[in-house]
Amino acid sequence: MTTLPPGFRELPVTEDFLAVNGPLYARRDGNQLALGFRVEQRHCNPAQSCHGGMLMTFADMQLAIGANFAGDLKRFLPTVSLTSDFLAPAPLGSWVEGRAEIARQARTLVFAHALISADGNPVVRANGIFQIRGEPDPRFDIRALFA
Repeated sequence: MTTLPPGFRELPVTEDFLAVNGPLYARRDGNQLALGFRVEQRHCNPAQSCHGGMLMTFADMQLAIGANFAGDLKRFLPTVSLTSDFLAPAPLGSWVEGRAEIARQARTLVFAHALISADGNPVVRANGIFQIRGEPDPRFDIRALFA
């Protein structure tokens, strides 16, 4: 069991990919969803910092899940584009956390950005574009987790 900041709880996982890379934790902050994880040895590169691939994975999930929550979309949002800038390392044991904001939502696309920090220090700036398709699906109703 990892020590969590106040208000965070484990995000339920139903897919193998997230189960292997997680767990992820979530906290509702008004109309935003904060996601976080504790950097474990398995997430680290040889320098004992969180591997860039794990930070990109987290950024992708943060943006898609956070945009889904903020926009109350209730859909799976496939990634169309994801860019990131690495600002600093996230050391072993640090708490990595982010909040996504919707920059623009169109009929079929949502544009989101996030600043991700480790123990309060910015480590990644990320931008993503996600496709909105299909009808709302209760499996992707992120807000229901916090009702």
